[in-house]
Amino acid sequence: MVSDRVKSKNVCVIGAGPSGLVAARELRKEGHTAVVLEQNHDVGGQWLYEPNVESEDPLGKKKFLNVHSSIYDSLRIASPREIMGYTDFPFLVKKGRDMRRFPGHKELWLYLKDFCEWFGLKEMIRFNTRVEYVGMLDYGEFGKDIKWVVKSKEKTAEKVVEEVFDAVVVATGHYSQPRLPSIKGMDAWKRKQMHSHIYRVPEPCRNEVVVIVGSSQSGQDISMEIVEVAKEVYLSARSLEITEGLSKVISKHQSLHLHPQIESLHEDGRVQFEDGSCVIADTIIYCTGYSYTFPFLDTKGIVVVDDNRVGPLFEHTFPPSLAPSLSFIGIPRKLIGFPFFESQAKWIAQVLSGKRRLASWDDMMQFIKEFYHSRELARIPKSNTHDIADFQYCDKYADYSESPHLEEWRKQLCISSIVNSFANLETYRDSWDDDDEQLLQQSLLTPHFTQLGPQPQT
Repeated sequence: MVSDRVKSKNVCVIGAGPSGLVAARELRKEGHTAVVLEQNHDVGGQWLYEPNVESEDPLGKKKFLNVHSSIYDSLRIASPREIMGYTDFPFLVKKGRDMRRFPGHKELWLYLKDFCEWFGLKEMIRFNTRVEYVGMLDYGEFGKDIKWVVKSKEKTAEKVVEEVFDAVVVATGHYSQPRLPSIKGMDAWKRKQMHSHIYRVPEPCRNEVVVIVGSSQSGQDISMEIVEVAKEVYLSARSLEITEGLSKVISKHQSLHLHPQIESLHEDGRVQFEDGSCVIADTIIYCTGYSYTFPFLDTKGIVVVDDNRVGPLFEHTFPPSLAPSLSFIGIPRKLIGFPFFESQAKWIAQVLSGKRRLASWDDMMQFIKEFYHSRELARIPKSNTHDIADFQYCDKYADYSESPHLEEWRKQLCISSIVNSFANLETYRDSWDDDDEQLLQQSLLTPHFTQLGPQPQT
C-alpha cells in the first residue's frame, strides 16, 4: 500500500555490519535522520576479524559477549563474490587485493568499508559504543507512535548516554551467541571445551585428540584444518548420511573419523558416542551454530526468542504490536544476504516515512499464525523458523518496497556453487566447471557489474 504523505523520523540503527550499513543508507535516502551505534572500532560486524579471544568465555555463556566476530583466520566466503554485492554496489575484484572468486574474510570486510566510504556513511556511525538498553518510552495503543529510550556507553566513558528515538532498527546479526547442545556430563568434563565462536587457528590443537561436534559448514571447515596438525579428529554428526564432498575428505585422511552424536562425557576425558564407541579426547569444539539474542532489548515480553524463533515477526521484520517503530534486519538465514538486507532496509525506511503502509495488526498476526502452521506441516523445527532457502520468497519480499528481484544469474551461480560444494568440499572454492565459467563471464557483462563505470585498479 503506497501513501503520498512522507514523514521524517529520528532512527537508531544498532550495528554497523552488512545489514546496519545498508539500513543507514536507505533511511537517509528516504529522508530520515539516522544514527548507527556500533560497539566495535570499525564497520563490518561479523566480518571485522578479532584475533584476540582470550577475554571471551570459551562456551560463550555470558549475557554480553566480549567478542562479536566468530570468524576464524583461514575463513573464505562460502558463496562466489559475484552474487554477494548490494544491488547498486557490485563486489568487484580489485588489483592488489584478494582477487579470488571466493576470497578470504578480509576482502569482504574491505568491500563493506568501500561501501561505507562510497555512500558517505561513516559520519552517521558512533564507534566503540555499546547499546546497553532499548525500551519503550510509553507503550500505548497499536498504531500510535511509540518512542524508544536507548541507553548506550562508549568504551572509554564512565557515563551512560540516554536518548529518545522515534524508531529503532536492530541489525546486530546472528552469528555471535553460541548455541550449545545439552550433553550428559558436559559440566563435569574437565578438559578443554570451546565453541567455534572463539576458534581462530589450529595450532593449539597440535598433537591433540580433538572431537568436533557438528558437521555443518564450520564443522567441516575446522575439521579439514585441524586434521593437518592434530593427532586424531573425531567429527560427531547428527546424521551419518553425509555429502559426497565430506566423504572424500574423510577417506583422504586416516586420522579423521566420522561418529554419531555424543551420548555422554566423563571426568576422565572419555567421550562416549551413541553407537557405544568412545575416545579419550583433549579438546571438544562445538560447531553447533548460534542463537538469536538481544540482551539489550526490553519489549515487555512482546518480542521473545523461543527455541531460536524470534517472534512474533511479520515477514521476519516487524513485530505487529510494535510496528513500525521497532524492526529487525538480518534475521533470515539461508539466502543471498546483502541484496535481501537491502530490500528489508528499503521497506523499513518507506514504512517509517509513510510512503508504504503495513497490513492491520489482525492481518499481520494471522499471517504469522499461518506461516508458523505451514512450517509445522513441513516438519521444519521451530529452531529453523528463519531458514528461507527460497528465491521466490526473496522476490516476493522485494515487492513490498518495489526493490529489484534477484537476477537469474545470481540464482544460478548460487545453486551451482552449493551443488559443487556438496560434491567437492575441498576444492569448490577454486575450481568449477565450464558451464559455471560461461555463466560467470555472461554475468560480468550485465548492468550490475558495469553500473559504476570503469574502476581504478588500486
